[in-house]
This record gives sequence, structure tokens and C-alpha cells, in this order.
Amino acid sequence: MARLGSGIPLVARGAQLRQLRAALRQASKGAASAVLVAGDAGVGKSRLLAELSELAAAEGALVLTGRCLDVGEGGLPYLPFVEALGLLREGHLDALRAHPALAKLLPEVLPEHVVPFDPRRTELDMSQLQMFDAVHALLAELAADRTLVLALEDLHWADGSTRHLLSFLLSRLRAGRLLVVATYRSDDLHRRHPLRPLLAELVRLPAVERLELSPFTSTDARTFVRRLSDGTIAEDKIAQIAERSEGNAFFAEELIAACADRDDRVPIGLADVLLARIERLAQATQQIIRVASVSGRRVTDARLRTVSGLPDAEIEAALREAVTHHVLLYKDDNHAYVFRHALLREAVYADLLPGERVRLHAGYARFLAAKDGKRGVAAELAHHSLESHALPQALAASVAAAREAMEARAPAKALRHLEQAMKLWGAVPDPEQVSGGDELRLVHKAMYTASLAGEDDRALAYGRTAVQMAEEIGNPVRSAEVQRKYVQTLLALEGKRDKAVQVIERAWQLVADQPASPTRAWVQAMRARVAMSADEQSYGLAREYADGALADAKASGSIGAEMDALTSLSVILERGGHPEEAVRRLGEAVDRAAAAGAHSVELRAWFNLAVTHYERGLLTQALDAAASGRRRAGATGLEWSPYGTELRVLNILLHYVAGDWDAATEAADQGVCSVPDIASARLTAISLFTLVGRGQYDTVAELVARLRPEWHKDWDIAVMAAACAADAQLWQGRPDKALEWIDEALSVAERHRELAVIRIGALGLAAHAELAAKARHKKDATAETRHLDAGERLLAQVRRATTSARPRSGELGPEGLAWLARAEAEAARVRAEDTPGHWHRVVEAFGYGHTYEQTLARHRLAAAQLTAGDKPAAEATLTQAAEAAAAMGATPLQDALAALARRARLNLAAPATARDTIDPFTPRERAVLSLVARGHTNRQVGAELYISEKTVSVHLSRVMAKLGAASRTEAVTKAHERALL
Repeated sequence: MARLGSGIPLVARGAQLRQLRAALRQASKGAASAVLVAGDAGVGKSRLLAELSELAAAEGALVLTGRCLDVGEGGLPYLPFVEALGLLREGHLDALRAHPALAKLLPEVLPEHVVPFDPRRTELDMSQLQMFDAVHALLAELAADRTLVLALEDLHWADGSTRHLLSFLLSRLRAGRLLVVATYRSDDLHRRHPLRPLLAELVRLPAVERLELSPFTSTDARTFVRRLSDGTIAEDKIAQIAERSEGNAFFAEELIAACADRDDRVPIGLADVLLARIERLAQATQQIIRVASVSGRRVTDARLRTVSGLPDAEIEAALREAVTHHVLLYKDDNHAYVFRHALLREAVYADLLPGERVRLHAGYARFLAAKDGKRGVAAELAHHSLESHALPQALAASVAAAREAMEARAPAKALRHLEQAMKLWGAVPDPEQVSGGDELRLVHKAMYTASLAGEDDRALAYGRTAVQMAEEIGNPVRSAEVQRKYVQTLLALEGKRDKAVQVIERAWQLVADQPASPTRAWVQAMRARVAMSADEQSYGLAREYADGALADAKASGSIGAEMDALTSLSVILERGGHPEEAVRRLGEAVDRAAAAGAHSVELRAWFNLAVTHYERGLLTQALDAAASGRRRAGATGLEWSPYGTELRVLNILLHYVAGDWDAATEAADQGVCSVPDIASARLTAISLFTLVGRGQYDTVAELVARLRPEWHKDWDIAVMAAACAADAQLWQGRPDKALEWIDEALSVAERHRELAVIRIGALGLAAHAELAAKARHKKDATAETRHLDAGERLLAQVRRATTSARPRSGELGPEGLAWLARAEAEAARVRAEDTPGHWHRVVEAFGYGHTYEQTLARHRLAAAQLTAGDKPAAEATLTQAAEAAAAMGATPLQDALAALARRARLNLAAPATARDTIDPFTPRERAVLSLVARGHTNRQVGAELYISEKTVSVHLSRVMAKLGAASRTEAVTKAHERALL
């Protein structure tokens, strides 16, 4: 069950709460002050004030709270003060009676001092001023004995009398233990709102400060929603709710409640709140807002004028009122207006009558159709045509929109347009004439586009349909082309190789007797890929097919097929012991594929280049290649294509291995974008390594459980998830539970990923070492023997894997050798025979760049050195390991190192000079901080570093956390003080 409101700790308001607590401390020392808290409706002002009130009460302060109500100027005067002072009836009655003038506010409390109104009185009525003085004097008296907090909520609804009394009090804030905190909605303060001139006066007072409560950042919004959901909502839905709420806490709560009802519409309660603001406006303004809602979040002035059909003067007056009341915001790009909040637009749109909605969509469709041929219009035209039931126009526009999306490198969007076109196909007379092609072409495009977008299941479904349709048409070349693209999708999935062999051989039969052509070249290139995915003996066939593809591609001028075959040949060369030549050819494939626009081939070449470097232990080169490939995937719109996904996964892995865990976490962040299920699962699985290293075990357990249904789709996910679950159990002191996961991981690895047996076996041996040590401590010889025997069997299994597994390069690379060294050392530890020599070998083996495993090996090395009686060497080893663990944020390993040092009475403190030179920032964090120090905004920083504004915010948040700073200014100051800039 999701929790709402104050059911969770305060999220992402630490800086604002610190500012209020500072004001509270100042008041408690006798310096009266006031804070005006501004923010949009629902952003969290009341929650922040409630948190301050609880803290103040816990510190012994007296808290008086009053609220204004939305009853207009004719409502009860002084309402928040009446409510606040009314709380003094119990325990402070004498204080109230000491001020008879308060009877004007509290007549039921002081009936004896009530003066009836006499209309015949002609002298100047001084009762209001007396009452103001009485309130001021009462508050001063109460604040003399203890700190007093006067909390006034929703000043935007305050009547004139309340505003005058507030002005009187705040202008007289001097000495005294009084803190006044007042909240108001900044989005309700239109230009003529009566509170605006008062605020302008108040903020100039020396004792008054203003606190602006902004919406949550995207990261904080996800944290807020995640905590509210209390584990009942999936992560993708959390990201979606966070995005829709746009950082507004109240909106997020309402959306979560709607999510529990499985309803994606704007919740009724939230819609009522949002529409209430609209209903106060003039009828013409409401009409313009309704027209604008059909356009979407943003609408240009020209569209509004054309579609609404209202006179210009009426439109201008309506727009002025909508902007003044913060319903629409004016953007000076093409004279556009934007709804202040997306949910406000959704609520208005949902409130339209069906006929009104169709009529307005038709108006927009006519406006857009007049701009036929202008780039970027097709997608909107398709949407408005469909909603206004103009189906032929919707079909033509959908096909055009798909083409534009592909040209803009956005395959996911293109797929949505193609699927809409396929839905419309049977409902439109003469669809081939309307769309400019036949249905097979449409389905074929959908298959190819779905594959590029990473939607493998949909690609398979469209592929099967396209193959069947092509065979019915009877065109062999076209059928072969459809089938080879279908094979490309099959190869990306687990367990589909046999089907891929059948389909590609059928395609080859169709073109084998044909002259050289791009289709024939591509079919042979795919035959090479299929053969490479088989076994050792198939590499000869793969070489033959790749050579054939090269010949056909050169003869027919198909650069894409030629570079794909060249990439396959490079992998074959690496397998044959020629890695340098493989790297050279992969570099050629990258450059020529990019120049020819064969971006899928280019990404495959980038991926293989990075893997080739990594297999050789060249971590820096691998990182550069993977990063370049990922950038190209983003630039070409293929981020979630099969190789786009693999490059992102590889980036995460390489950053993890290099010890840059912040970068690994950033690369794994899926944000709020739409990520294909299998891609999301792979990113989640690879991110488990960092989560385990940082000790986030609850998150690991939750993610492993969520990944479990995906194991049959991708055995890598199964192996990674099970291995990380085992490692997490080891760190939590549960080696018996770890072995359960090890057994499961080994059963998968032996059948599908034999090389992984080495790493998993090393973890299993570590678990047996812990259990054998416990048995020896308890003098349980039976248990010790059981683990000794199990360790010997597991070590034998690891050694078999080193000879029977099929490494990419043909022989075990630096990573495999390092894990083998660890397995041998752990096996010696099972027998209690490990020596510093064992762990020195592990440290050296992981020296190719695996920072975490090398640091972990140093922990074991230090323990062995202590056992051998070499305390100075152990102290040096532990100090080196502690610095590396701290830089990564490997908390469990840091704790283990500190515990070992305490047991051995060793000092882990590094020399001051060495400690001062440790850089707590990643290179990207340093670059962001340096630009912020020069006065750049987040947007300017993003433009300078070619990253998004959101990514800048994430980096800056991490910098502030590392420095313990509450603001960017404080972060820069602290960085200068510590000589970090």
C-alpha cells in the first residue's frame, strides 16, 4: 500500500529545512525574524512547515498555527490569527485576558470586553490599532519565556485585515524569541493580486527573508515517488509518475493513488483542483485554454487564432488573463504559449465534450494540412487527423511521420507511427495509393524499425508476418531481403540460433543463383554471423561466407554489407591470434560504415573494437571505444538497438571495472525514457555489481527478484543476477545462502556461459573458505571435511572451464587469468593454506585495471601478511586498499579493511600530504564544478560539456553531497577552501 503525505521522511528539502532551522536558532537567541515561504500549489510548503513545527515543538518552542481560507475578501477577517491565538485558550487564558483589545479577535474567550458596534458613534475608531498593539504585545510576552513560532499558511487567500495585521507585526520585529513563518502560492499571485504589493514591502524589511520552494528535480521526484510507493510500484511506473508530476509532491501523490486504481488518466480529485483555477476565469479565456489543450502542452499564437475563430481583440484579452493567472506561460520562440503544468493541460483536455474535441482536432488538422510538406508537421497531422476521424489523411501522415522520425534517428518514434499506419490499413479505401506502398513494405519497415528500437519481441512478430507475406508474393530477392533482416533479429535473442540457421539458409537458396547484389551480399554476411555463433568448427565456414559477402558487396557497391562482413572477419582474425590486425580492420569498418550511413554496422564494429581491447586487458582503449560507440548510438537514434544497448552495458561494466562507480551508476540510469524490457533488464543486471560493491543489499535483492522472470530471455542476465546475489550474501555474512545462489549460477553458466564458471567458482570457493573457517573455529571436523571436499570439486570445475570454454580470442585473457588466480587463492584459503604469495599473484593479475577486485585482493593479502607476522607490510597494504575503497565508495570493503586494522591494531590513516592530494571528484564532476565556479548556469554547463541539463544537475548533486554543501555556491566555496579548484 502506497503511503501519502507525511507518512515518509522529508525528501530533498534539506537545504530549505536548514534555512528554517537557522531562523529558528536565531529566534531562540533573541533575534526575532520572519520567513516567507513561496511555492506553487502542492509543491510541499505545508509539509515543510509541519516538519519545522515538529522540530520546534521537540525543542520546547510554542507553535501557533493559523490558516487562511479561499472565501475571498468578504470572508472572516483575521482568520489565521483567530485560529492561531485560539490555541492559547488552554494554559494561557490569563495572558489573553491581560489584553482586552483581543476581544475583537476572540469574543468568545473575552466576552466581558466585547464592545458592540454603534453606528451613531462619530469619533475616530481606534479599536483596530489597539487590537494590533495587543496582538504584538501578547506575542512579545509569550516569546519572553520561550521560543514562539507563529505559522501562517496560504497568505494568498488572506483578507485585507489579515494583511494589514501581518504588515504591522513584521515591521515591528526587533528583539524577542519570535519566528513568524508564512506560506503563499506564488502561482496564484497574478499581476493585480492584493498580496503582491505587501510582499514587495515585507521583503525589504531587515528581519524578513524569502524562501522559494521549487519543484523536485527529476532525480528527487523519483526518490519521492519511490518512497511513497513503498515497494508497490514498478520502477518504470515510478519514473513515469515522477515525470508527469514535474516535481510537484501533491500531483505525485494523486498520480500514485490513480496508479493503484490502474488508471492513467488525471485523477478526479486532482482534475477538480486544477480545473477550479480555470473556472474562475472569463468565458473567452476558458475557451482559448480549451482550444490550446487540444494542441498539446505548447501552442503557437498563429494556431490559436486560426482554430479558435475568435476576434483578435478577444483572443488577446483572453491570453493576457491566462498568462496573468499563470495558466499559460509565454515563450518567445515562434510566439508560443505553454501550459504551466502538463497535468493542467491533461485535465482541461479530458473535460472537453466529445463533439468539441473532434471539432477542434479537425481545426488543427486543417491548419497543418495547409503546411503539407513542411518538415516536422507529419506527426502532428497524423495525430489530429486520427482524433478527428479523417482516416485516409491519418494513414498518409503516419507513414510520412515514420519516415521523418527515421531521418531524425528516432526509431522508437518511427515504430509508433508505423504501428498506427498498420492499424489504419484495413479501414482506409485504397491504402496502397494513400500510403505510397504495399502492406509488406509497411510490415517489413516495422520489423526493421522495431529491431533498431530494441523491441526484439515485436520485431520477431513483425518478422514472421513479413516472411509469410513475402513468400506469398513470390519475389525471391525481396523475400530473401526480408528473411535476412529477420535473422538479424533472431541472432539478438537467446535460443533462436537454430531458427536463424533455417531462415538464412532458405534466404541463401533464394539468391544463390542470382548475380551479385546488395541483398545477396547481406545474406552471405548474415550467414557468416550465424556460423560464428555456432562452435569452433564453424569458424571456417564463417570465413568462407564472409569472403563471399565481401566479394558481392564490392561488386554491387553495398558498403554496409561489406563493413559488416569485414567486422566478422576481424573477430575471426582475433580468434586466430591476430588481434592487432583485427583492431586495424575494425577501425576501418567503423570509419567507412559511419561515412556510408550504415549506422547499425558502425555500432557493431564499435562494440567489437571495445571488446577486443578489453579481452587483451587494455582498459583505457576499451573505455574510449565503448564511450565513442555509445555517443554514436545516441547521435544516430539507435541507443536501444541491439548493439546500442550492448555498448551501454559495456560502458557500465568498464566503468565498474575501472573503479569509476559514479560514472557506472550514471550510465545505468534509465531516467524516464521508454526503454525496451530486455534492454532495461540487461542494464539493471549489470548495475548490480556496483550496488553490491556499495552495500545496497536491499536494492540488490529487490532487483534480482524483479529480474527473475527475464532469465530465460537472456542467460547473461541470469548469470549476473545470481552471481551478484551470491556476492551480496557473502558480504552479509551468509556464506551458506551464497552457495545456494552459486549453485544456481553455475547450473546456468555450465550450459550457456561456460567462461563465467571461473568467476562464479571463485565466489563459491570464497563461501566455502568462510564456512570451513567457521567449522575449524567450532572444531567441527565433519563440516570442515565437507567444505574441503566441496572446494576441491569446485576448483576442479573451474580448471576444466579454463580449457573447455571458448574465449573470444582463442585463449584465456587477462580477466579470465585473474579470476583463475583468485580461485586458486580462495581454494588455498579453504584449506587454510593461503600465503601472501597467493594474494600477491591475485593483486598482480587484476592489475590490468580491475580496481575493485585488486583492492579486495589486497584485503586478503593484508590478512595473509598478518598471519605471516609481517605487520608493517600489512599496514602498507591496508592503507593502499583503504584509499582505493574510499574513492570508489565501496563501503562494505572499507568496513572490512577498518575491522581488520582494528583487530591487528594497525593505523589506517594516510599521511596528511597524501590525503590532501586525493581528488574526491570524477573528471566530469570536476569539469562541472569548475564551470559552476565561473558563474555558468546548468544549461550553460551542459552546452559547454555536450551533456544534458539533467546530467549536469546529477553531477552537481553528487559534488554537493561529497562536499557536504547545501547549495552550488557553498560547494564552490568549500572546494576553494579545500584547494580542490
